[in-house]
Amino acid sequence: MDLLHQYQNDDVPDSPLQNPNSPDSSPPRLLPSRSAAPSVDDTMLSLAVNHKSLSNPIDPTQHAVAFNPTYDQLWSPIVGPAHPYAKDGIAQGMRNHKLGFVEDAAIAPFLFDEQYNTFQKFGYAADPSASAFNNYVGDFDALHKNNAVSVYNIPKHEQKRRKIEEKSKQENDENEEEEGDVGEEMDNPASEAWLLKNKKSPWAGKKEGLQGELSEEQKKYAEEYAKKKGEEKSGFGGEKGEVVKDQSTFHGKEERDYQGRSWIAPPKDAKASNDHCYIPKRLVHTWSGHTKGVSAIRFFPKYGNLILSASMDTKVKIWDVFNSGKCMRTYMGHSKAVRDICFSNDGTKFLSASYDKNIKYWDTETGQVISTFSTGKIPYVVKLNPDDDKQNVLLAGMSDKKIVQWDMNTGQITQEYDQHLGAVNTITFVDNNRRFVTSSDDKSLRVWEFGIPVVIKYISEPHMHSMPAISLHPNSNWLAAQSLDNQILIYSTREKFQLNKKKRFAGHIVAGYACQVNFSPDGRFVMSGDGEGKCWFWDWKSCKVFRTLKCHEGVCIGSQWHPLEQSKVATCGWDGLIKYWD
Repeated sequence: MDLLHQYQNDDVPDSPLQNPNSPDSSPPRLLPSRSAAPSVDDTMLSLAVNHKSLSNPIDPTQHAVAFNPTYDQLWSPIVGPAHPYAKDGIAQGMRNHKLGFVEDAAIAPFLFDEQYNTFQKFGYAADPSASAFNNYVGDFDALHKNNAVSVYNIPKHEQKRRKIEEKSKQENDENEEEEGDVGEEMDNPASEAWLLKNKKSPWAGKKEGLQGELSEEQKKYAEEYAKKKGEEKSGFGGEKGEVVKDQSTFHGKEERDYQGRSWIAPPKDAKASNDHCYIPKRLVHTWSGHTKGVSAIRFFPKYGNLILSASMDTKVKIWDVFNSGKCMRTYMGHSKAVRDICFSNDGTKFLSASYDKNIKYWDTETGQVISTFSTGKIPYVVKLNPDDDKQNVLLAGMSDKKIVQWDMNTGQITQEYDQHLGAVNTITFVDNNRRFVTSSDDKSLRVWEFGIPVVIKYISEPHMHSMPAISLHPNSNWLAAQSLDNQILIYSTREKFQLNKKKRFAGHIVAGYACQVNFSPDGRFVMSGDGEGKCWFWDWKSCKVFRTLKCHEGVCIGSQWHPLEQSKVATCGWDGLIKYWD
């Protein structure tokens, strides 16, 4: 400004603008300032500057915070832009409830129940959004009347007083109703008041003491009831499964021949041993009579003059092998598909296990049911102890993960083996019948001492699959296990029960089917059906495929080598046929 004054011309008189003190000068006009920027509410900004709570929002999805947040930062509402296309503005990833985002809140279960029940009973409760518990929501009249007490805080003497008052009030109300017109009507038997006073319950008769003698009908009913209860307790009766009348039909010409021999008697000229076996090549006979698939076949022990078949049509049939080749007898006693069958050592009796939860013990010759066993669960496999002096001991692998042992003479359950984690599929006796091996849906093998429910060997590897069929080699040193990854594995029956890694039989497709595996009587061949209806034969020593036969339409579920004939094999399938190959 000093420099500007130096340039001023002294000759020019002062203008009114230059001299504001002159009388001609006008007062200065101050124009109001205007800003093009919109007005902004800066109260929140000032809070952010002061508290630094909103300047650093925390992402609710992150699991770790790199700094020490304050309480206000942790509990501040979620910030961020609203979603333009969502009705409530919340993005799909932030939504944890169908109505939006629900923030987690910690409240003790007892406090929540207290306020909830208080609101249900009195109509008021503490305000959950308030910082202190002196704010309430609901019925304020009831709040003042009860002094803001909760349902859990009522003193005992107050509770007792309320009960007495309520009871006396009810009694007073009843008395007031009755006093009106009871006086006149009590003497009138036609009135409702007299009837109400003198009415009796149908069961309110006099007790005339204990009844002396039971009638014949009552005695009969009591005996039947006691018998039924006894069977339930022992597990001997089949009432836990579905009860079906046991029937049997003989289809042969005569049950005894001219010499008085039974139709199940083996021929006397049957050869006792089988020296050398050969692979069959051609079909020689077909047994057809089952209306649904055949699930298992068993040759008559030692001789093979008969073959027993279990089917999904609920029937068990026995067929002649040596002579006529016809069905000799049909056993009908199950209401659902038959799962497994097992001959006794002499063949005069056999067991059948069905999906109707019953195990039945049949007389092969007469077709009579000797006894029925049931635990209320489905039996998947049945076995008799192979020892001749233990033919009364029955083992059954059940769907409830147990192996149940019965004494068939008494009908009592004598032992339960319950270590498996899935349904039990097979039971195989080893080591001179002192031990047995079981396989299960839990993909493991377990070895047990007979009569002792403790596992002595547990075999389970990550690569193992379920093994629904196991067979013992004729020399009793090896077990062949059908694994559901399309291979047959060999385990030793010695102390360690080790897997023989050098012997493995593969090539067939059995995944999903419990195709039975078997050996030739001389132990030189291994055979198994498969899911495509073929029967496979492998050489035991080289583990190579020897031959395959197309046997059935559909699944070839079972195959058995004849115990005496060198080259004869029976197969069964889900097409309902049993075929005999030579």
